[in-house]
Amino acid sequence: MKTLINTVALLFFVISSFSQNNNCGCCTEKHSEFDFWIGNWNVTNPDGTAAGTNKIDKIQDNCILRENWTSAKGNFTGTSNNFYNAKTKQWEQIWIDNKGGSLHLKGNRAGNQMILKTDEAKNKDGNPFYHRVTWTLNDDGSVRQYWETITNDKDITVAFDGLYRKVE
Repeated sequence: MKTLINTVALLFFVISSFSQNNNCGCCTEKHSEFDFWIGNWNVTNPDGTAAGTNKIDKIQDNCILRENWTSAKGNFTGTSNNFYNAKTKQWEQIWIDNKGGSLHLKGNRAGNQMILKTDEAKNKDGNPFYHRVTWTLNDDGSVRQYWETITNDKDITVAFDGLYRKVE
């Protein structure tokens, strides 16, 4: 009788574990493409000075990659929610900061890069522009975030260039 109870309990455990894994709506390879950005990071500018810190983690049953940014001086903070939109088959980021700024980026991973951009808008001079942010996973595990503002499809201004190194 004890063997039968143990067998039934084991069978129940295996079945419930299997069904829980099948119910995970965000446990796909596509939903994991940006996982290289997960971690606690020190971020530096191209000249090596401190830019800030960033904590990236997964929340909502692995459906959201959440970012919490703090600048080196602590006066600029921001949060983004990043997610794979299965309906549009692309990644999206919604960024909001403590200065009232916001961005909505969309795109996909290509090789070792996640490339997201905003929809085109008009600047104060009436010229079309968009933002493009590229995260590159480097061979040493660091990540480079390169943010460009592109006007008239040719004029590029670098808004941010940061190198992320994991905090040990």
